[in-house]
Amino acid sequence: MWPFWLWQPPLFQLMTPVLCKTFVVAINNTDSAVFVNGKFCKDPATVTANDFFFPGLNIPGNTAASKLGSSVNLVNVDKLPGLNTLGISLARLDFAPYGLNPPHIHPRGTELLVVMEGRTNAVAFAGLSSQNPGLITIANAVFGSNPPINPDVLTKAFQLDKNVVDYLQKQF
Repeated sequence: MWPFWLWQPPLFQLMTPVLCKTFVVAINNTDSAVFVNGKFCKDPATVTANDFFFPGLNIPGNTAASKLGSSVNLVNVDKLPGLNTLGISLARLDFAPYGLNPPHIHPRGTELLVVMEGRTNAVAFAGLSSQNPGLITIANAVFGSNPPINPDVLTKAFQLDKNVVDYLQKQF
């Protein structure tokens, strides 16, 4: 068996600070020479507090403008440049009574949703494990795909009448 002291790192290694990247702020300027994680990067000397601030998460979304009775305000790297390379984004979801968030997936991220209580309208906040999680709404992908999925396939797969499938495809 090896002596215990051989498994210990030298004391100076334990006390040496690790130099690491703390932030890489995104910028919409193709003149930037640095391109990280799908975004051009701002010169660190020009970074300001506003690069890490997003106003509006305290403002309820317009649920009346949606057929679903809900509103989603996604805050990703495009709206909050300081999120670049951090691998996170967030969202505020507002729901009218009986409103819903349709079945969906995020192909590049995982979502954690916390629903807050509300007397009439409800609000939820989501944390996502990607700066650009993407969104695929199941109904849109199935019934609104382009080119469309053959109605005979959908009729058999969902065990629906062909008229129902035709109706659903026309909704998208």
